[in-house]
Amino acid sequence: MQRIATAALALLAAAPAIAQTPIDSIRPDAPELAPYGDHAVGVRTLTLTREGVPDIVNATPEAQPSYDRALTVELWYPAADGTRPGTDYETVLRDGETEVTLTGRAARDADPAAEGSYPLVIVSHGYPGNRFLMSHLAENIASKGYVVASIDHRDSTYSDMAAFGSTLVNRPRDQAFVLDELASATDDVGQITDAERTGVIGYSMGGYGALIFAGAGVAQAALEGRYAPPAGLLEINAAGSESHEALPDERVKAVIAIGPWGRNRDFWDAEGLGAITTPLMLVAGSVDDVSEYPFIRTIFEETTGTERHLLTFENANHNAAAPFPAPREAWAQSEKLGWPPFEHYADAVWDTVRMNNILQHFSTAFLDLHLKGEEDKKTFLSLTPNAADGVWAMEEDDTPKPEHTYWAGFANRTAAGLRFETRRAE
Repeated sequence: MQRIATAALALLAAAPAIAQTPIDSIRPDAPELAPYGDHAVGVRTLTLTREGVPDIVNATPEAQPSYDRALTVELWYPAADGTRPGTDYETVLRDGETEVTLTGRAARDADPAAEGSYPLVIVSHGYPGNRFLMSHLAENIASKGYVVASIDHRDSTYSDMAAFGSTLVNRPRDQAFVLDELASATDDVGQITDAERTGVIGYSMGGYGALIFAGAGVAQAALEGRYAPPAGLLEINAAGSESHEALPDERVKAVIAIGPWGRNRDFWDAEGLGAITTPLMLVAGSVDDVSEYPFIRTIFEETTGTERHLLTFENANHNAAAPFPAPREAWAQSEKLGWPPFEHYADAVWDTVRMNNILQHFSTAFLDLHLKGEEDKKTFLSLTPNAADGVWAMEEDDTPKPEHTYWAGFANRTAAGLRFETRRAE
């Protein structure tokens, strides 16, 4: 009888458990502004539809059909006092098939905060991606007093990845549409949303879209290049066109572009990027070989019309800071992809949670400054450019000595491998 019981226990131990991936981890060495804020967080799912949109996927030089473009949006917001935290997010991996469960602190369909007015932040994933790819950042920001809308960009998610031209045309237009829809919403969350103070966070192709939305029309070389969709449909985003001139929105007060794609394929030139006047923070890995780090630095150099920052993770690749930690299901070889989806989420050098925490810190400082006017957050954005050059020099009572130049908000030895550069409008 004892042998049977032992064997049963061994069998149970060997059985695969239902894996869950937490998105709300805050490491003990996280910088000061990384932890969650004081607000409970609610989350709900919306469907917003752009009507009569050119159907890029099915367009030909001879025919340009249109369709109604339904966008699924995950909406995080400050929730009512007493809201019990905790929810699951059911999503799929990079292969578009493998189901995974993410766990976070938001409460599904919770009542929003009873009072207050909270800036809006729009989150835009890469190609491919989905609305949960940066859910860790969305939840975290919402807890600090923001309404956060993360978009499933049609033709660009893991489940419906289609012609790249659709992403090139639609990405900034989707962002602008969601802003308009949420600005006019009259439901309970709409009543606490202040869209007059909006930020946009985009990763990879989301960063591409955010830069166009902020004012950088695409260059002539892009309109004639191999990526352009047929029938001149990309011209809607062309620099100098009436359609693009009407796109930038004065309600957008801050843009964060993480590994933005495009300059490496001549989608902008210096004149186009120089048209951006919105405060900008760029985030990148120094060995990014997708958007190509030297070209992200070119964006930093050419956005001369605004104050901008560049946060660099030394030796990180394209996944720097944006994706949630790779679920256990992503570690296995994918027959469909021919490689483990792990590669889509993780970095070979950096711990993902560490990068997520650092981005949470800097995003909080940047958004609080530009969307809430919290001038004290400038302290966290005025740094010795190379963290390795910072000097830790503190008195016994933890007050800084005159020679102290270590990064504000970071404990001693914890800013290793980072650079943060700032340039003023020229």
